[in-house]
Amino acid sequence: MSSRILSGILGVGVDIVQISRIQAVAMRRGYDRLANRILSETEKNDWNSLTDTYLRNRFLAVRWAVKEAAYKALYPAFRPSWGYLTFRSLYGAHSKPSLVFTDRNANPPILAPVKLHASVSHDAGFVVAYVLAESDSKL
Repeated sequence: MSSRILSGILGVGVDIVQISRIQAVAMRRGYDRLANRILSETEKNDWNSLTDTYLRNRFLAVRWAVKEAAYKALYPAFRPSWGYLTFRSLYGAHSKPSLVFTDRNANPPILAPVKLHASVSHDAGFVVAYVLAESDSKL
């Protein structure tokens, strides 16, 4: 992590991915191998609970797009690895999707000093994700 973080907006990132492309990668390299590469531990638990193949592919595609967009929004202040980011889609009646960046290099691991805002949409076999990164107001 960088020791110098400016306050305010760090960046905006966007990514689009075709679900069939993620499915092809997973079929070539193995679903578990791809999931272990791109998912946080929390996401792996959610992914393992899915039984429908299409939902599993879409789950991976959403996380791929969100994390690519997050990297673009955070760079160069931060360079997170895939597993350091956890995306939770809508859960609860009045909850928005959330994206959390955990600095696992810290001992013990801590939440990174940024706030991430994420928006994801999927339709017609595509997933698009937008992420806005801002410095934490506590800095």
